[in-house]
Parts: sequence; C-alpha cells; structure tokens
Amino acid sequence: MSYKFLLFDLDHTLLDFDTAEDIALTHFLEEQGVTEIQTYKDYYIPMNKGLWRDLEQGKITKPELVNTRFSRLFAHFGIEKDGTELAFLYQQHIAQQGQTYAGASELLDSLTAADYEIYGATNGITAIQTGRMARSGIAPYFNHIFISEKMGTQKPEPLFYEKIAEQIPDFDLSQALMIGDSLTADIAGANNAGLDSIWYNPKKLINNSSAQPTYTVSSYEEIKKLLI
Repeated sequence: MSYKFLLFDLDHTLLDFDTAEDIALTHFLEEQGVTEIQTYKDYYIPMNKGLWRDLEQGKITKPELVNTRFSRLFAHFGIEKDGTELAFLYQQHIAQQGQTYAGASELLDSLTAADYEIYGATNGITAIQTGRMARSGIAPYFNHIFISEKMGTQKPEPLFYEKIAEQIPDFDLSQALMIGDSLTADIAGANNAGLDSIWYNPKKLINNSSAQPTYTVSSYEEIKKLLI
C-alpha cells in the first residue's frame, strides 16, 4: 500500500451535511412563511435524497434536480412556486453552513503532515460547496476541490475521475485512494475508475450493493491507522 493522492468526499464524510441542511431548511422555510416546518422537512429530505440517487444513475440532470426539488416540495402541499427562484433563495442559506464532524480537522492535519496530497471530490453544487468549504475551516488542507457541477460530470461516472487525473500533476491511478461514505457514488465510482477506496461507514451499515471498497472503516482513527 503506497498512496500519495487522497480524494475525499465532502458531505457525510468530512462536512456535517445533516446539520447544515437542517439549519438551512429551517431558515429557508421560515422565510417562505411555512409554519409546519418539520412536516415539510419530513417530506423534502427523503425526496431530495431520491433525486440525488436519480442523478447518480443518470435518470435526471443536475439543473432538473436543482430547479425542481423545491417546487416539488411545495406542490406536494398544494402550493405552486417557482422552483428556480426557490433554488436560489435556499442556496443563500445552505452556502453559509460549514459544519464539520468532530475530528475532521485533526485527521486532515495528520494526513497533511504525512505528506499526502489531499483533494476534495464532491457531487455538489459549485456555489454551495464553495461557500460551505470557505466557512468550514478545513479548506486549507486541500490542494483543490473538484465539484461535479463545475466539471460537467459526477460520481460514479469514470469521466469524473478522468477529469480529476487530467488536472493533478503527476497523477498516478495506482497511488490514488477515494475516501467516502456513499457506496453508490464514492465506492462505485472508484470501482468504475479502477482506483482503491475506503468506505467511511461510521453507522456500520451492511453493504448490500455491488460496490466493493478496498477498505472499510467506521472512524477517523481507523483511517489514520491505515494511512499513517
């Protein structure tokens, strides 16, 4: 095992997306005059996850996801709204949320000290991920953040990793390692691109998918033990 290039997923791996989403949705829905906020969240959150899965599988496009998810939400409750306008308004709230998991900074600090090159590899929206990373405190550890919207492709497509390889000097696939929580995006993407992977699985879920990680860990300490 001799790795040099670490490709980190962001949401649910380093960035605490659940907390960020909860705060942003609360502010956004209050702004829209919604009184039953939890009821709206209970519908939106699984619906939004389903749309991201559809994107991974090529069933919908990124603009369709971004510009319809909130119009779908309000339509479910019998209210017609402009999805594109709502997307912009929500973006203002979520882009300000930079929460990370406890120990994320320490992990990245240790890996940097061990001379790894660290990159972000996220299926996010450019303005949102850029804003969140700027507020996270962990941005300085990264050589570069590769964001799917900006690249025109996303995990698990091999093209996502091909484009990353083109932009990293002296990149060697055999020295690259993908680290992320999603079997369908991160691990399947690594499988498709022919690089090793770490499935970050803090909830100790069962792998019922066809994606096969090289390693499985449930904590940052286990990542350190593997790599340092």
